[in-house]
Amino acid sequence: MVEWDPRSAEVQADQIKAYDAMRRRCPVAHSDYLHSSLLRHADVVRVLHDPATFSSQASTHLNVPNGMDPPRHTAYRHLIEPYFGAQALAAFEPECRLIAREMVGALPARGEVEWMEDFARDSAMRMLCAFMGWPAELHGPLREWVRKNHAATLAQDRAAMADIAFEFDGHIRAQLALRRADGLVGADVTTRLAKEHIDGKPLPDAEIVSIVRNWTVGELSTMAACVGILAAYLATRPALLASLRDEPAGLPAAIDEILRIDAPLIANRRVVRQPVEIGGTRFAPGGRLSLMWASANRDEAVFGDPDEF
Repeated sequence: MVEWDPRSAEVQADQIKAYDAMRRRCPVAHSDYLHSSLLRHADVVRVLHDPATFSSQASTHLNVPNGMDPPRHTAYRHLIEPYFGAQALAAFEPECRLIAREMVGALPARGEVEWMEDFARDSAMRMLCAFMGWPAELHGPLREWVRKNHAATLAQDRAAMADIAFEFDGHIRAQLALRRADGLVGADVTTRLAKEHIDGKPLPDAEIVSIVRNWTVGELSTMAACVGILAAYLATRPALLASLRDEPAGLPAAIDEILRIDAPLIANRRVVRQPVEIGGTRFAPGGRLSLMWASANRDEAVFGDPDEF
């Protein structure tokens, strides 16, 4: 394995360029921060399809369902998937469009805006809170919480990360308590989660908190990143922007392709369960892997020129 520093100034200046260079140089790279990084599409897909060898239980904290393996993962996935099914999201889409229109309408008609701060992050916050059925009063605290969590994660400050997680859990438990005090009569997502069962038993609060933490911690940053990436890509390609305005039916495929080219999610983790060789490197049980989505989705062996739209 080649040693590298994914947090170096050079990598952070252009992560995609750095991952491309590393992928062409070696299939597996090592760092203290990401452990063993798998950079090629075939290796990442192999790991994803083999939970018997590569476990998702990579966190010391309860992580529902991301940190679970089959068959336990399967039960929780069946519980969660309807919240993001086509019918549920079609019903929620008008509210998202309303939020987007209101926020675009509030932008200045001329001049420059700081897109991430003035639109992307706040639109993600408003949409996520609307999805969960949370009040606007939570926007500010959650925005500050995301900022602190990002800084602690990048610095690998374990004590700060634990304190920040505890703070966030308090927000979720407060929303659950409010709904239970009202008799769980609402139809919002948070109320529905409070009434869910797994294996015939009520879903414990710790598991509800973990599910919501995954949706919120992960999705706020990811949603904002998607909006930023798409805006930056289209702003520098007026012909493509014009064609999508003329034929909006092409938007879903275009969005998928733009987010393949420039990933909103960089990586995920796995732990090796049994001796195995991957990418020409042997791993013992307990070995920790980072699956580099941002590299695998640009692998020339699968996509040809990774920058070709």
